[in-house]
Amino acid sequence: MNFVQPIRDREMIELIKNFLMKQSYRNYMMFVFGINTGLRIQDILKHRVMDVMGVQIVMHEMKTGKRKIIEINPTLRRELDKYITYMKMKPTDYLFPSRQGGKGNKPIGRDMAYKIMRAAAREHNLVDIGTHTMRKTFGYHMYDKTKDITLVRKLLNHSDDSSTMSYIGLDQDAMNKAMKQFGL
Repeated sequence: MNFVQPIRDREMIELIKNFLMKQSYRNYMMFVFGINTGLRIQDILKHRVMDVMGVQIVMHEMKTGKRKIIEINPTLRRELDKYITYMKMKPTDYLFPSRQGGKGNKPIGRDMAYKIMRAAAREHNLVDIGTHTMRKTFGYHMYDKTKDITLVRKLLNHSDDSSTMSYIGLDQDAMNKAMKQFGL
């Protein structure tokens, strides 16, 4: 597995959203969903329209098997409503359908999600970007907004604060800052 980074710059997030929207509404929505929920890609792709119709997403994480409840924030709610309406989706439809889904109505796979993220990274000359970037971006910006590492740890379902700090890139940020201020 490759090591990936969060997208720290909000302007870059907007550039990626615009790029993905030009590719397809589905790709844009997958990115918006990922950076607003902090879910792993396998948990993002399994969702159907009926899973996001309420004010919360109630699910079991595939990796841990733990039950998770995610409040749908106003930004995500607005984007989901527009997307579902525009795409004329039924409650049983997958949110991120594969074009090869046919009658089976299958979601895109993890490989396709990775290709989508890599195309956005190439377009914007970003390195260390993959599907897990969405989850890390969520954690990074949630911490930036709240300054509460314990809250972020719980949202990401991690076991300790220090691993969460490293996971969302705060350790790297601190090392970069120290090196910029260092000189002999």
